[in-house]
Amino acid sequence: MTTPPPNASSSSAGDDRNLVPVDENYLAPTFEDRLGLFWAKHSRTVLAACALVLGAIVIKGTYEIIAAQREKTVSADYAAAATDAQLKAFAADHGTHVLGGLALLRLADQAYAAGNHAEARPLYEKAASILKDDTLGQRARLGAAVASVLAGAVTEGESSLKQIAADLKMGKMVRSEAAYHLAGLAASAGRADEAVRFIEQVISIDADGQWAERASMLRSTLPASAPTASVTEAKAESTPRVSFK
Repeated sequence: MTTPPPNASSSSAGDDRNLVPVDENYLAPTFEDRLGLFWAKHSRTVLAACALVLGAIVIKGTYEIIAAQREKTVSADYAAAATDAQLKAFAADHGTHVLGGLALLRLADQAYAAGNHAEARPLYEKAASILKDDTLGQRARLGAAVASVLAGAVTEGESSLKQIAADLKMGKMVRSEAAYHLAGLAASAGRADEAVRFIEQVISIDADGQWAERASMLRSTLPASAPTASVTEAKAESTPRVSFK
């Protein structure tokens, strides 16, 4: 009877000769091996990071939805504010919102039109602080300066007008209007030479604007002895000729 080879039984159980543990010491891991090792080591960190990112996306989306709804509500409340009392209430409730600034600007314009310049001035000032340096904010700042003059604070109002006229960050129309008001104040006070200098400044700021045309008309009312403003030179200037300190 033939004796079976000693390795016959082991071959029936499978060949384990090629089983090599895959770890960081394995010399030639495949991409799948490296991915498996990475996942085994860092799976919790990856899952935590994914959870944080997903949470941030959800929070951001929720905030944007709430903010949009809030803006819609504020806009609707502003549109519904028709009376002075409603505008005042709206401005009180939304004192830092741009629409709150617009409500204050509307109230200031109404007070100014009614001749209540002392009342209009603080409304313009508060509107300017909310609307900042945009077009309406600049108009509010100019309104505050003019209202100051008309309310009796002439020196303070003139100082504000000079700052506006010399501020190159302001719009041309606002600056030229400020210079025109300064020219008018000087002319009214009998300071013809000073009025002409402000007229020249108006033209240098915006030679083709409406305030330059008005300034030219004002110049025609001044005494003939006043120096003649040179429109040609004024157009060539890029900055105001009058320097305020």
